[in-house]
This record gives sequence, C-alpha cells and structure tokens, in this order.
Amino acid sequence: MSPAALPLLRIPVGIVVERRKADSPWADFVWRAVAVLPDEPVTKPWTVLREEDGKTLFYASSATVDLYSSETARYRDNLVSGSPSIWIVLSPAEGAWPYSVAAATADPAEGEASTEAGANLVEAVPMPAVLRETIESFIAEHHVEREFFKRKRQQADPEVLARRQNEGGHE
Repeated sequence: MSPAALPLLRIPVGIVVERRKADSPWADFVWRAVAVLPDEPVTKPWTVLREEDGKTLFYASSATVDLYSSETARYRDNLVSGSPSIWIVLSPAEGAWPYSVAAATADPAEGEASTEAGANLVEAVPMPAVLRETIESFIAEHHVEREFFKRKRQQADPEVLARRQNEGGHE
C-alpha cells in the first residue's frame, strides 16, 4: 500500500443502530443506523441503549472515520452542505445479529459508492459537533486547492475516417 493511500487521521466513533417492528409480511424488523457517537464507548457491541414505542436502540460497535489529504474538497463540501453527515454502512452478517458495521465515512462520494452493493444498508446521520471541528481542522491543515483542467477533444481526421470505411469493405 502506498503512503498516499494511508489515512492521515483516524477518528474513532461509536455506531448506534435502531431496530423497529416492520409493517410487512416479508420482514419482522427494519434496521437502520441512526447516530454516530464522537468516541468509542466502553460498551460491548449490540448492547441495548433504549427501548420505547416498538423501537430498540443498540450500540452496534465502533468504527473509524478515516481522513485522507486527497479528499479534503469532498469533506469541505459535506461541511458546507447545510447538514453535515457521517455515512454509516451496515453489511449483512451471519450470526446472532443480522448486520455488522462495515464503515463510517465523512466523504459523501464514498458513502454513495457503498450503496452499490445491494445488500448494504447505508444511512447518512448527523455529524456531531466534535467531529465537525476535527474535520474542519484537518481541512485547514491539509487542503490544497486544485485547478480544474478541462480536456479538449482532439479533432477527428476525415482522411482516417475515409480509409476506415474502405477497409471494412463498405463504400
């Protein structure tokens, strides 16, 4: 792995997941990530935090929000969006619990890319203020504005196109 691919900062977080009774003949429960805690609690995964009105909140497990210097523009876009978020990815799991925490990210593009695996549950949850401040500091320290370069198309050579038509046996 190249040094550029390593995160410059890893922020430990805790993930809170909600289970509620499904109004469906095909599923008993609906699961979704609902919050990120700004630090790893000293709690066992899948500890019940609260039960009320047919909903149960669990501390699912810990994760890390990895920050890369090459992605600071995306983090900045997230922060100025009006509702800064952390994307939590839950993947199907075998065992006692139907899902495991696969990732947590502050990069909107990475969060969106995680939706491509059809079985994953991906939720954007509000970013805690402590994480926002840490990410703002990271951007201030590592962001380099990159100029956008628009590529120019190469003009087609009509002579090459004419030869290609004759080579195929069509006129």
